[in-house]
Amino acid sequence: MLNEHISKYHDRINLNIDVERLGKEYLDFKYHLGFKTDNPANIDFNAICINRIPGDPKSISGGNVRGLYWTMPDTTNVEEQRLPFIEESKYTEICPEFKGSYVEDVYNLISKHFKIGRIRFLMKPSRTCLSWHRDPEKRIHIPIITNKGNIMVIEDTAFHMPSDGAAYITDNTKYHNFFNGSEVDRVHLVATLLEWN
Repeated sequence: MLNEHISKYHDRINLNIDVERLGKEYLDFKYHLGFKTDNPANIDFNAICINRIPGDPKSISGGNVRGLYWTMPDTTNVEEQRLPFIEESKYTEICPEFKGSYVEDVYNLISKHFKIGRIRFLMKPSRTCLSWHRDPEKRIHIPIITNKGNIMVIEDTAFHMPSDGAAYITDNTKYHNFFNGSEVDRVHLVATLLEWN
């Protein structure tokens, strides 16, 4: 596993993930789970949860899908906390619908190299962005569907993460944003990084 330092806010880890296969499974699961991007419940945060707290289907619903973050919502630049703290270390069971899939293989590969919490498919619709915010932990991104119009900005640094089978560790504890300036949905597999094994 080769770690390549890309910028002060992100590193590249070569995992040789078959992103084409992962992308096909994402589209299949999206269809079979009835996940529609035009559903008003999905407008704010388009996510499909891969793991959960063992035996607790509620751990992948409501605010648990998004989790704790901080933002500065107005011109006062005063930071506000949003949503409750998530006990990430409790997310140790793959959701039943992913058992026996390539998604499970990727989950096991990531878990072998990293101590992770929640792992989700995150979709960003075309011509949209996130709020300027920070999270409690770093993140692992595996880009699946992306192009040069998909840019992450952390503090003063902007970068694109290509879909090349690698994992990108991003420092989401700093203020950041993600925007999709393209005309297609952007999809990443994203895990919360608790510790690096």
